[in-house]
Amino acid sequence: MKLVIFGLSITSAWGNGHATTYRALARALHARGHRIVFFERDQHWYASNRDMPEPEFCDVKLFDNWDESLPAIRRHLSDCDAAIVGSYFPDAIRAIDEMVDGDVPVKGFYDIDTPITVAQLRRGDAEYLRVDQVPALDLYFSFTGGPMLQELEAKFGARRAVPLYCSFDPHHYTARGISKRYTCDFSYMGTYAFDRQAKLEALFCQPARLLPELKFILAGSQYPPDFKCPANVRHIQHLSPRWHAHLYSSSRLVLNLTRQEMVSAGYSPSVRLFEAAACGATIVSDYWPGLDTFFVPEQEILLAHSAQDVVQYLNNSDRAQLSTIGRRAQERVLAEHTSHRRAEQFESYVSDVLSSRIAAPSLTHPALASN
Repeated sequence: MKLVIFGLSITSAWGNGHATTYRALARALHARGHRIVFFERDQHWYASNRDMPEPEFCDVKLFDNWDESLPAIRRHLSDCDAAIVGSYFPDAIRAIDEMVDGDVPVKGFYDIDTPITVAQLRRGDAEYLRVDQVPALDLYFSFTGGPMLQELEAKFGARRAVPLYCSFDPHHYTARGISKRYTCDFSYMGTYAFDRQAKLEALFCQPARLLPELKFILAGSQYPPDFKCPANVRHIQHLSPRWHAHLYSSSRLVLNLTRQEMVSAGYSPSVRLFEAAACGATIVSDYWPGLDTFFVPEQEILLAHSAQDVVQYLNNSDRAQLSTIGRRAQERVLAEHTSHRRAEQFESYVSDVLSSRIAAPSLTHPALASN
Protein backbone atom coordinates (compact mmCIF):
# COMPACT_ATOMS: atom_id res chain seq x y z
CA MET A 1 0.00 0.00 0.00
CA LYS A 2 1.22 3.50 -0.81
CA LEU A 3 0.23 6.05 1.80
CA VAL A 4 0.59 9.82 1.47
CA ILE A 5 0.60 11.84 4.69
CA PHE A 6 0.41 15.63 5.04
CA GLY A 7 1.43 16.48 8.57
CA LEU A 8 3.15 18.76 11.00
CA SER A 9 6.86 18.09 11.13
CA ILE A 10 8.10 14.51 11.25
CA THR A 11 11.73 15.66 10.93
CA SER A 12 11.75 17.78 14.11
CA ALA A 13 10.36 17.09 17.57
CA TRP A 14 11.15 20.63 18.75
CA GLY A 15 7.99 21.83 20.52
CA ASN A 16 6.12 19.29 18.43
CA GLY A 17 4.44 16.31 20.04
CA HIS A 18 3.14 15.17 16.66
CA ALA A 19 6.61 14.07 15.55
CA THR A 20 6.97 11.00 17.74
CA THR A 21 3.45 9.85 16.85
CA TYR A 22 4.06 10.14 13.11
CA ARG A 23 7.44 8.47 13.46
CA ALA A 24 6.11 5.52 15.42
CA LEU A 25 3.17 4.91 13.07
CA ALA A 26 5.16 5.42 9.85
CA ARG A 27 7.98 3.17 11.04
CA ALA A 28 5.51 0.40 11.94
CA LEU A 29 3.67 0.69 8.62
CA HIS A 30 6.97 0.63 6.75
CA ALA A 31 7.99 -2.51 8.63
CA ARG A 32 4.75 -4.11 7.46
CA GLY A 33 5.68 -3.49 3.82
CA HIS A 34 3.94 -0.19 3.08
CA ARG A 35 5.45 2.84 1.36
CA ILE A 36 4.96 6.20 3.06
CA VAL A 37 5.40 9.61 1.44
CA PHE A 38 5.29 12.44 3.98
CA PHE A 39 4.74 16.06 2.94
CA GLU A 40 6.03 18.64 5.43
CA ARG A 41 6.14 22.44 5.15
CA ASP A 42 9.75 23.55 5.57
CA GLN A 43 9.39 25.98 8.48
CA HIS A 44 12.41 27.68 9.96
CA TRP A 45 11.80 26.74 13.62
CA TYR A 46 11.80 23.07 12.64
CA ALA A 47 14.60 23.43 10.07
CA SER A 48 16.95 24.73 12.74
CA ASN A 49 16.05 21.91 15.16
CA ARG A 50 15.85 18.78 13.01
CA ASP A 51 16.71 15.67 15.01
CA MET A 52 15.59 13.28 12.22
CA PRO A 53 16.15 15.03 8.88
CA GLU A 54 15.93 11.87 6.74
CA PRO A 55 13.80 9.11 8.31
CA GLU A 56 14.69 5.75 6.82
CA PHE A 57 11.10 4.54 7.04
CA CYS A 58 9.42 7.19 4.87
CA ASP A 59 10.10 9.50 1.95
CA VAL A 60 9.93 13.06 3.28
CA LYS A 61 8.97 15.80 0.82
CA LEU A 62 9.88 19.20 2.27
CA PHE A 63 8.31 22.17 0.49
CA ASP A 64 8.29 25.95 0.86
CA ASN A 65 5.33 26.87 -1.29
CA TRP A 66 2.15 24.85 -1.73
CA ASP A 67 1.35 26.04 -5.24
CA GLU A 68 4.85 25.31 -6.49
CA SER A 69 4.67 21.82 -5.00
CA LEU A 70 1.29 20.94 -6.52
CA PRO A 71 2.66 18.92 -9.46
CA ALA A 72 4.55 16.59 -7.10
CA ILE A 73 1.62 16.43 -4.66
CA ARG A 74 -0.84 15.52 -7.41
CA ARG A 75 1.52 12.93 -8.84
CA HIS A 76 1.78 11.12 -5.52
CA LEU A 77 -1.95 11.40 -4.85
CA SER A 78 -2.74 9.96 -8.27
CA ASP A 79 -1.25 6.54 -7.51
CA CYS A 80 -1.65 6.21 -3.74
CA ASP A 81 -4.00 3.82 -1.97
CA ALA A 82 -4.77 6.19 0.88
CA ALA A 83 -3.97 9.76 1.88
CA ILE A 84 -4.12 11.31 5.33
CA VAL A 85 -4.10 14.99 6.28
CA GLY A 86 -3.09 15.73 9.87
CA SER A 87 -4.35 18.41 12.21
CA TYR A 88 -2.32 21.64 12.30
CA PHE A 89 -0.76 20.90 8.91
CA PRO A 90 -0.30 24.47 7.59
CA ASP A 91 -1.94 23.75 4.20
CA ALA A 92 -4.48 21.23 5.47
CA ILE A 93 -7.58 22.74 3.87
CA ARG A 94 -5.97 22.82 0.43
CA ALA A 95 -4.56 19.33 0.94
CA ILE A 96 -8.02 17.95 1.74
CA ASP A 97 -9.47 19.61 -1.36
CA GLU A 98 -6.72 18.05 -3.49
CA MET A 99 -7.35 14.68 -1.90
CA VAL A 100 -11.08 14.89 -2.61
CA ASP A 101 -10.75 16.32 -6.13
CA GLY A 102 -8.13 13.69 -6.98
CA ASP A 103 -10.54 10.91 -5.99
CA VAL A 104 -8.02 9.20 -3.72
CA PRO A 105 -9.30 5.67 -2.89
CA VAL A 106 -9.25 6.28 0.87
CA LYS A 107 -9.34 9.83 2.17
CA GLY A 108 -8.60 10.38 5.85
CA PHE A 109 -7.99 13.07 8.45
CA TYR A 110 -5.73 12.30 11.41
CA ASP A 111 -6.77 14.54 14.28
CA ILE A 112 -4.09 14.62 16.94
CA ASP A 113 -5.94 17.56 18.54
CA THR A 114 -9.59 16.43 18.35
CA PRO A 115 -11.08 18.45 21.23
CA ILE A 116 -9.48 21.63 19.87
CA THR A 117 -10.65 20.85 16.34
CA VAL A 118 -14.22 20.09 17.42
CA ALA A 119 -14.38 23.30 19.47
CA GLN A 120 -13.35 25.21 16.34
CA LEU A 121 -15.84 23.31 14.17
CA ARG A 122 -18.62 24.25 16.60
CA ARG A 123 -17.66 27.91 16.22
CA GLY A 124 -17.15 27.58 12.47
CA ASP A 125 -13.57 28.87 12.53
CA ALA A 126 -11.41 25.74 12.27
CA GLU A 127 -8.09 26.77 10.75
CA TYR A 128 -7.17 23.43 9.21
CA LEU A 129 -10.53 21.75 8.45
CA ARG A 130 -13.71 23.22 7.00
CA VAL A 131 -17.06 21.93 8.25
CA ASP A 132 -18.10 21.04 4.71
CA GLN A 133 -14.97 18.90 4.25
CA VAL A 134 -15.78 16.50 7.09
CA PRO A 135 -18.46 14.49 5.20
CA ALA A 136 -16.07 14.06 2.25
CA LEU A 137 -13.64 12.04 4.38
CA ASP A 138 -13.83 8.25 4.38
CA LEU A 139 -12.16 8.04 7.78
CA TYR A 140 -11.78 10.51 10.61
CA PHE A 141 -8.95 9.16 12.75
CA SER A 142 -9.03 10.66 16.23
CA PHE A 143 -6.66 10.87 19.18
CA THR A 144 -9.81 11.18 21.29
CA GLY A 145 -12.32 8.39 21.80
CA GLY A 146 -15.61 8.37 23.66
CA PRO A 147 -18.63 10.62 23.01
CA MET A 148 -16.75 13.06 20.76
CA LEU A 149 -16.64 10.45 18.00
CA GLN A 150 -20.43 10.29 18.00
CA GLU A 151 -20.62 14.08 17.75
CA LEU A 152 -18.30 14.09 14.73
CA GLU A 153 -20.63 11.67 12.96
CA ALA A 154 -24.01 12.97 14.11
CA LYS A 155 -23.38 16.71 14.03
CA PHE A 156 -20.65 17.16 11.44
CA GLY A 157 -21.41 14.29 9.09
CA ALA A 158 -18.22 12.26 9.43
CA ARG A 159 -18.76 8.98 7.58
CA ARG A 160 -16.76 7.04 10.12
CA ALA A 161 -15.00 8.54 13.14
CA VAL A 162 -12.69 6.05 14.80
CA PRO A 163 -10.09 6.19 17.57
CA LEU A 164 -6.48 5.96 16.48
CA TYR A 165 -4.80 6.81 19.75
CA CYS A 166 -1.18 7.80 19.97
CA SER A 167 1.35 5.01 20.23
CA PHE A 168 5.02 4.39 20.90
CA ASP A 169 7.84 2.50 19.25
CA PRO A 170 8.89 -0.20 21.74
CA HIS A 171 12.41 -0.24 20.29
CA HIS A 172 12.91 3.39 21.31
CA TYR A 173 10.73 3.56 24.41
CA THR A 174 11.81 0.82 26.77
CA ALA A 175 13.36 0.65 30.23
CA ARG A 176 16.95 1.88 30.30
CA GLY A 177 19.54 1.82 33.01
CA ILE A 178 19.61 4.63 35.53
CA SER A 179 21.33 7.65 33.96
CA LYS A 180 23.31 9.84 36.34
CA ARG A 181 22.57 12.81 34.09
CA TYR A 182 18.80 12.40 34.45
CA THR A 183 18.42 10.87 37.90
CA CYS A 184 15.69 12.68 39.82
CA ASP A 185 12.79 12.16 42.17
CA PHE A 186 10.14 13.73 39.96
CA SER A 187 10.12 14.76 36.29
CA TYR A 188 7.74 16.35 33.84
CA MET A 189 8.16 16.57 30.07
CA GLY A 190 5.93 18.91 28.09
CA THR A 191 5.98 22.00 25.92
CA TYR A 192 4.56 25.13 27.55
CA ALA A 193 0.79 25.44 27.28
CA PHE A 194 -1.14 28.21 29.01
CA ASP A 195 -4.00 25.91 29.99
CA ARG A 196 -1.63 23.42 31.63
CA GLN A 197 0.34 25.99 33.58
CA ALA A 198 -1.89 26.14 36.66
CA LYS A 199 -1.64 22.38 37.07
CA LEU A 200 2.11 22.48 36.49
CA GLU A 201 2.36 25.01 39.30
CA ALA A 202 0.13 22.97 41.63
CA LEU A 203 1.42 19.46 40.90
CA PHE A 204 5.06 20.12 40.08
CA CYS A 205 6.41 23.49 41.20
CA GLN A 206 4.63 23.57 44.56
CA PRO A 207 5.80 20.06 45.55
CA ALA A 208 9.33 21.11 44.56
CA ARG A 209 9.12 24.05 46.96
CA LEU A 210 7.75 21.84 49.72
CA LEU A 211 10.51 19.26 49.20
CA PRO A 212 13.67 21.32 48.62
CA GLU A 213 15.90 18.31 49.38
CA LEU A 214 14.57 16.38 46.36
CA LYS A 215 15.60 16.70 42.70
CA PHE A 216 13.09 17.70 40.02
CA ILE A 217 13.51 17.91 36.23
CA LEU A 218 11.31 19.90 33.84
CA ALA A 219 11.92 19.20 30.15
CA GLY A 220 10.13 21.42 27.66
CA SER A 221 10.42 24.41 25.38
CA GLN A 222 8.55 27.69 24.82
CA TYR A 223 8.14 28.59 28.50
CA PRO A 224 7.84 32.37 28.90
CA PRO A 225 10.84 34.40 30.10
CA ASP A 226 9.09 35.27 33.36
CA PHE A 227 8.57 31.60 34.29
CA LYS A 228 10.80 30.87 37.28
CA CYS A 229 11.51 27.33 38.44
CA PRO A 230 12.09 26.52 42.11
CA ALA A 231 15.78 26.21 42.96
CA ASN A 232 15.72 22.39 43.03
CA VAL A 233 14.19 22.12 39.53
CA ARG A 234 16.52 21.63 36.57
CA HIS A 235 14.91 23.01 33.41
CA ILE A 236 15.98 21.37 30.12
CA GLN A 237 14.82 23.62 27.28
CA HIS A 238 14.61 20.81 24.75
CA LEU A 239 15.24 17.12 25.28
CA SER A 240 15.86 15.14 22.10
CA PRO A 241 13.62 12.07 21.74
CA ARG A 242 16.75 9.89 21.90
CA TRP A 243 16.99 10.81 25.60
CA HIS A 244 13.29 10.56 26.54
CA ALA A 245 13.53 6.92 27.66
CA HIS A 246 16.61 7.73 29.75
CA LEU A 247 14.74 10.47 31.62
CA TYR A 248 11.69 8.28 32.21
CA SER A 249 13.86 5.38 33.38
CA SER A 250 15.84 7.60 35.75
CA SER A 251 12.88 9.34 37.43
CA ARG A 252 11.41 7.90 40.61
CA LEU A 253 8.05 9.36 39.55
CA VAL A 254 6.93 10.94 36.26
CA LEU A 255 4.17 13.55 36.02
CA ASN A 256 1.53 13.56 33.26
CA LEU A 257 -0.55 16.70 32.69
CA THR A 258 -3.43 17.07 30.25
CA ARG A 259 -4.56 20.18 28.38
CA GLN A 260 -7.93 21.55 29.45
CA GLU A 261 -9.78 20.80 26.20
CA MET A 262 -8.56 17.20 26.37
CA VAL A 263 -9.75 16.96 29.98
CA SER A 264 -13.18 18.31 29.03
CA ALA A 265 -13.53 15.85 26.16
CA GLY A 266 -12.06 12.91 28.06
CA TYR A 267 -10.63 9.78 26.46
CA SER A 268 -7.56 11.71 25.28
CA PRO A 269 -4.34 10.01 26.40
CA SER A 270 -1.17 11.84 25.45
CA VAL A 271 1.71 10.20 23.64
CA ARG A 272 3.97 11.06 26.57
CA LEU A 273 1.72 9.00 28.84
CA PHE A 274 2.21 5.83 26.79
CA GLU A 275 5.91 6.49 26.19
CA ALA A 276 6.62 6.91 29.89
CA ALA A 277 4.66 3.76 30.74
CA ALA A 278 6.58 1.83 28.08
CA CYS A 279 9.79 2.66 29.96
CA GLY A 280 8.39 1.22 33.17
CA ALA A 281 7.98 4.66 34.74
CA THR A 282 5.62 5.11 37.66
CA ILE A 283 3.26 7.84 36.49
CA VAL A 284 1.42 10.43 38.54
CA SER A 285 -1.38 11.97 36.47
CA ASP A 286 -4.14 14.49 36.66
CA TYR A 287 -7.59 12.96 36.22
CA TRP A 288 -9.78 13.07 33.11
CA PRO A 289 -12.86 11.09 32.07
CA GLY A 290 -11.95 7.82 30.43
CA LEU A 291 -8.53 7.55 32.06
CA ASP A 292 -9.57 4.31 33.73
CA THR A 293 -10.15 2.71 30.31
CA PHE A 294 -6.39 2.97 29.68
CA PHE A 295 -4.94 2.40 33.17
CA VAL A 296 -6.31 1.10 36.46
CA PRO A 297 -5.87 3.86 39.08
CA GLU A 298 -3.64 2.92 42.03
CA GLN A 299 -2.65 -0.32 40.28
CA GLU A 300 -1.18 0.96 36.99
CA ILE A 301 -1.13 4.72 37.57
CA LEU A 302 -1.29 7.19 40.47
CA LEU A 303 -3.70 10.14 40.47
CA ALA A 304 -2.99 13.57 41.96
CA HIS A 305 -5.47 16.33 42.66
CA SER A 306 -3.21 18.56 44.76
CA ALA A 307 0.39 19.25 45.71
CA GLN A 308 -0.16 17.26 48.90
CA ASP A 309 -0.99 14.14 46.88
CA VAL A 310 2.34 14.44 45.08
CA VAL A 311 4.21 15.09 48.32
CA GLN A 312 2.63 12.01 49.86
CA TYR A 313 3.67 9.83 46.91
CA LEU A 314 7.23 11.15 47.07
CA ASN A 315 7.59 10.90 50.84
CA ASN A 316 5.58 7.86 51.83
CA SER A 317 5.46 5.41 48.92
CA ASP A 318 7.41 2.19 49.10
CA ARG A 319 9.89 1.88 46.22
CA ALA A 320 8.91 -1.72 45.54
CA GLN A 321 5.24 -0.71 45.36
CA LEU A 322 6.05 2.09 42.93
CA SER A 323 8.08 -0.30 40.80
CA THR A 324 5.16 -2.73 40.66
CA ILE A 325 2.80 0.03 39.48
CA GLY A 326 5.24 1.00 36.76
CA ARG A 327 5.68 -2.59 35.61
CA ARG A 328 1.92 -3.13 35.37
CA ALA A 329 1.54 0.02 33.28
CA GLN A 330 4.36 -1.15 31.03
CA GLU A 331 2.66 -4.52 30.50
CA ARG A 332 -0.62 -2.75 29.66
CA VAL A 333 0.80 -0.47 26.99
CA LEU A 334 2.95 -3.21 25.45
CA ALA A 335 -0.23 -5.23 24.96
CA GLU A 336 -2.46 -2.43 23.69
CA HIS A 337 -0.64 0.72 22.56
CA THR A 338 2.49 -0.09 20.56
CA SER A 339 3.03 1.39 17.11
CA HIS A 340 2.72 -2.12 15.68
CA ARG A 341 -0.77 -2.42 17.17
CA ARG A 342 -1.73 1.00 15.76
CA ALA A 343 -0.47 -0.01 12.32
CA GLU A 344 -2.67 -3.09 12.46
CA GLN A 345 -5.68 -0.98 13.42
CA PHE A 346 -4.91 1.53 10.67
CA GLU A 347 -4.68 -1.26 8.09
CA SER A 348 -7.97 -2.71 9.26
CA TYR A 349 -9.84 0.61 8.93
CA VAL A 350 -8.39 1.31 5.48
CA SER A 351 -9.10 -2.24 4.30
CA ASP A 352 -12.72 -1.92 5.42
CA VAL A 353 -13.14 1.16 3.21
CA LEU A 354 -11.45 -0.46 0.23
CA SER A 355 -13.52 -3.63 0.67
CA SER A 356 -16.75 -1.64 0.78
CA ARG A 357 -15.77 0.12 -2.45
CA ILE A 358 -15.20 -3.21 -4.17
CA ALA A 359 -18.41 -4.73 -2.82
CA ALA A 360 -20.65 -1.72 -3.55
CA PRO A 361 -21.07 -2.29 -7.35
CA SER A 362 -22.33 -5.85 -6.75
CA LEU A 363 -25.39 -4.44 -5.00
CA THR A 364 -26.72 -3.15 -8.32
CA HIS A 365 -25.38 -5.96 -10.49
CA PRO A 366 -28.01 -6.99 -13.10
CA ALA A 367 -27.97 -10.58 -11.92
CA LEU A 368 -28.83 -9.45 -8.39
CA ALA A 369 -31.37 -6.90 -9.51
CA SER A 370 -33.39 -9.56 -11.34
CA ASN A 371 -33.82 -11.72 -8.22
